[in-house]
Order: sequence, then structure tokens, then C-alpha cells
Amino acid sequence: MAGGGKRVAVLMGGWSAEREVSLVSGEAVTRALRERGYDVNPIDVGPHVGVALAELQPEVVFNALHGRFGEDGCIQGVLEMMGLPYTHSGVLASALAMDKPLALALFRDAGLRVAKGRLAHRDEILAGAVMEPPYVVKPTNEGSSVGVIIVHDRDDNPFARGEWQYRDSHVLVEQYIPGRELAAAVMNGRALGVVEIKVNGAEFYDYQAKYRPGGSMHEMPARLSPVAYKACMEIAETAHRRLGCRGVTRVDLRYDEAAGEVDGLYLLEINSQPGMTPTSLVPEIAAHNGINFGALVEWMVEDAGCRR
Repeated sequence: MAGGGKRVAVLMGGWSAEREVSLVSGEAVTRALRERGYDVNPIDVGPHVGVALAELQPEVVFNALHGRFGEDGCIQGVLEMMGLPYTHSGVLASALAMDKPLALALFRDAGLRVAKGRLAHRDEILAGAVMEPPYVVKPTNEGSSVGVIIVHDRDDNPFARGEWQYRDSHVLVEQYIPGRELAAAVMNGRALGVVEIKVNGAEFYDYQAKYRPGGSMHEMPARLSPVAYKACMEIAETAHRRLGCRGVTRVDLRYDEAAGEVDGLYLLEINSQPGMTPTSLVPEIAAHNGINFGALVEWMVEDAGCRR
């Protein structure tokens, strides 16, 4: 059998805002690895995850967690201390990818085009004086578009009522980039392809569009000019490399064609632990390259590492 009975712990669930998505990812990964001959033990992560791992003594940990603690370097640090090889990026790259303002600064330093933006305090946002609309407000360290709000003009500012939905006092505010929603998958440092996301009944690719059946349509490969397609692939590989990521990542972009064939491409963010749900983008891009879901997760397990 492909997995040879190798003992794998799949970390899933947790307590972040993306708990439900993580459970779906973890269940899909568990099924696929079992079908390929691995001895798989799913763990719904709680405060005593270290005890559970110590009792299980897995040979590899597949990290299917999303959001805080799962992809921000925290659980990676636990696994490093325990000497357990794990999938996806290491401590530093995971922390950098999750910290959106810091990641954007590193992308700018690498010459990548990102939207103009800055950190803003709660008081600035509530006063409505942070940036000329349209602009985007997002938490500094959440995924799956949790908490993302678009402010089109001063009249529709949802913060004018004094409501604050974020746990932190600072948020990231960015210039709104119109255009097409794109994503590229990177595997082992090489871009696999670019997909276009077309949402149904939503303003942008938000949480519901990502995970609700029928919430979006994906066009793979994205219908771009050869020049623009190649530029997307290069941006994705550079972003992956700039943060020191490993394994599989997903890079999200916006494409304002009116600004130019290449100049209209903006890097939004990189996801160091992309979703593995039935509607997730990375498995779809991989499948277009002849890598089915089982082969993808098996490669991730065999690529797992520690202290690198």
C-alpha cells in the first residue's frame, strides 16, 4: 500500500473562527490518507493537544488547522519542540504569512505590487477618516475572509454606528482594487496554475462564497493572456519564496485589467495552509495538473519536515 501503514495524526478543528472549515478539511484528508494505506488518527485540537500527540506518537502530523493557533506559527512551535515532522510551512513562515501587514511589507520589499494600505486604530475607523473610499477593512491575522468589509463611500460606512466586530484594536485598511479574483497554487516552490473565482450573490469572495455549495464558480485555468498568466505564476512563486514557505501554498490576487496586462495584477495575500474542502482551490488546481486529491495529500505527508 502507498502509505505503508505510516502513522499520521491529522490536526483539525481547534477554536478559531475557521473551526468548521478545518473540520471539513481534516475529514477529507483523513479519508484520502486512509485510502492510500496510512494509519490515520484525527485529533480535534484543544488545549491539551500536546498530551494527545505524546500518547499517539505519530510519525508525521498533517496540519489541517485554519486560523489562529493553527497556521500562525503557534502549533508549529509545539510540533518543533516535540520533534514531530509536520506538513506546510515552518514557524517563521507561518507567522509571517498570517501577519498580513508584515507580509505585505515583505512583498513590497521583494518588488511585488500590493494595494496601498496601512494599519489603522479602532478610533480612526469609527471616525471614518482613515482613507478615501472605496477601501477594504480586514483583521490583521485571520483567514477565509473572516471579518473583511468593503466600504464604498462615506454614506455606507458600517462603522458609523460605532460597532466594532474585531478582537484587536488595530486592523488593516487597504485601497479597494476592482477587477477579477484570481488564485495561484504553489507546490514545492513551483506554481501549478491560476484559477479565476466568480462569486454568486456576493460582493467578493467572502466566507460564504468560499464554502457554501454554489457560492462561487471556478474557471481553471483562468482565461488570461499568456503574459498575464505567466506573471501570476511568477508572483506566486516569489511570494512563496519571500516568506520562506514550504509544501503547498495559495496566493490570492486581484486583476484590474484597465490598469494594464501586468500592471493590473495585485498580490493580496498568501495562505500557508490552504483549505482542503470539496470547494477548495488548491486541490482543483492540482487536479488540473494531473494530481488528484489523494496524491496531493500523500505528497504533503511525505514532504513533511521539522526544523526547516
